[in-house]
Amino acid sequence: MTTHSLPDHLPAWARKLADLYHAGTSAMFVLHGNTHDLVALSGGDSPRYGSLNEFLATQLFGRFELVLGYDLAHGIRPYGGGDVERQRQMVGLLSRRLGDPDKLPRDPTQALFLLDRLVLSNLTAKEGERTRIAILFDFASFVLPDDERGQGQAANLVTLLKWAANPYVKRSNLAFVLIDERLADFHDRLVGSPHVNTIEIPLPEEPERLRYLKALTSGQDLASYSDFSVEALAQLTAAVTLADLAVLIESARRSGERLDEKRFKARKKALIERQAQDLLEFIEPKFGLERVVGHEAAKKRLLDDAELIKRGRLDVAPMGYLFNGPVGTGKTFLATCLAGSIGIPCVKLKNFRSKYVGETEANLERVLGVLHSMGPVMVIIDEADAMLGQREQGGDSGVGSRVFGMIANAMGDTEYRGKILWMLLTARPDLLPIDIKRQGRAEIHVPLFYPQTQDEVRRYFVVIAKKFSAPLALEDVPEVPYVGDLSGADIESLIGRAWREALIAGEDKLSKARMAATLEGFMPSTQSLEREMQEIAAIIECTDRAFLVPSALKMLEDYGDREGLQARFKEIMRLLGKA
Repeated sequence: MTTHSLPDHLPAWARKLADLYHAGTSAMFVLHGNTHDLVALSGGDSPRYGSLNEFLATQLFGRFELVLGYDLAHGIRPYGGGDVERQRQMVGLLSRRLGDPDKLPRDPTQALFLLDRLVLSNLTAKEGERTRIAILFDFASFVLPDDERGQGQAANLVTLLKWAANPYVKRSNLAFVLIDERLADFHDRLVGSPHVNTIEIPLPEEPERLRYLKALTSGQDLASYSDFSVEALAQLTAAVTLADLAVLIESARRSGERLDEKRFKARKKALIERQAQDLLEFIEPKFGLERVVGHEAAKKRLLDDAELIKRGRLDVAPMGYLFNGPVGTGKTFLATCLAGSIGIPCVKLKNFRSKYVGETEANLERVLGVLHSMGPVMVIIDEADAMLGQREQGGDSGVGSRVFGMIANAMGDTEYRGKILWMLLTARPDLLPIDIKRQGRAEIHVPLFYPQTQDEVRRYFVVIAKKFSAPLALEDVPEVPYVGDLSGADIESLIGRAWREALIAGEDKLSKARMAATLEGFMPSTQSLEREMQEIAAIIECTDRAFLVPSALKMLEDYGDREGLQARFKEIMRLLGKA
């Protein structure tokens, strides 16, 4: 492997590994991320594809005399990469150095002891007698697990750290590659070593997907089973692996079910959700911001931002938003409508926390990898105060602080400005760490309030009735009591109740009489202190006075601006026993 001889088809991560190796800064590398995908083994118009191990053995270490692989299932074995003569030579060399390959131990401690002897003998050999050796560790995190699962594996850790730090190893044509998809599963002492380089293999980008699709469909009549050209498929399959692209194409070709828009969307959704291990949920925006009732100043700001993003002016796009306000103010609906107005995919981050050690960080690592490949995408984090953790969170072995750091770094990465739009939703913004709410992360804080006027409430009824496919004319909404106290959830409940009664009575629409009868029996929530506390928190967090409705402005005036509201907030907390 020499820098000047690297083929043009090598991906960026492979070039980075080669550059670091030849710079003499490291001989040990941890490859993580998309490690189980296909990799191009050749260039040209009809490239061949194979596994990562085959790629390493034939491309990066194609001139090494000995390429060894090790995993717990198969032990130590040579990698000839499909070259029978090279494989035969490696088997002979391995037999002379370590003994019969079929009798070598699978136990990691014993295997590493033998490999350490091989490394030592190579280091002490005369200059012209040294062998170029690369050792590939598959599923390496099981050889060297994280702290809790790795008890009793200290010897393995020491062996690897000694190889990594040895200056003679770095100058002796020795290379060690540890391969596993989840970086969080590795021991912290290993990945934190300055002598070890961690390199992420990303999901394939559009040019790579296009090249693979052309090779995959070469000689086929793609139009006979797909409504999409290879160019369109490459563009529309962000965050899909090459292996999954093969499944997408082959299943359509062999099943006889044409790959039309409906099937493509369903299969893409399933593939990406599986890639994220069901930690992301696709949300199909059915409406744009024009369907949102009220929140006029907020809608104007969001529409302006949507227009800038659609025009490609990502340099002025916000990194993220914080939607806050009492429960039932339509935070999720507003967020999805923004995605609909921009015209980008929308996903909801599901609970990625796990009771198993290291699993939470590994889950989040996978999710962030998928999001980086999906852009542009909107990410909704509901109940963000509970989901994101704290920088100084204790009592969980540091999991909360590590999760916080990972999300904070992802949200603040300006490389993804306008490509990943973070949407934090919460009724308690005061519980969110200030680092998350600062400029450059969730920088636009939009407070949401209950409908303020009769006209606004009545239009709200009409819009929500459409969700039930219940015909309701604006003139058939009677005078509504409790204006200012009705949440969107309350209105949805009222519409559902009225429509149910109408269907039982054999009516095909919501009449004024039916609505009046339903409203007459309605009793609003009595949790007025909780709601007031949430309203005050939203006002305090607001970043633009124009977002505030008249009732919020009056609260500011009555309590003497934010300082007075802070005092009232603390008073309510004491009354509710939460202080």
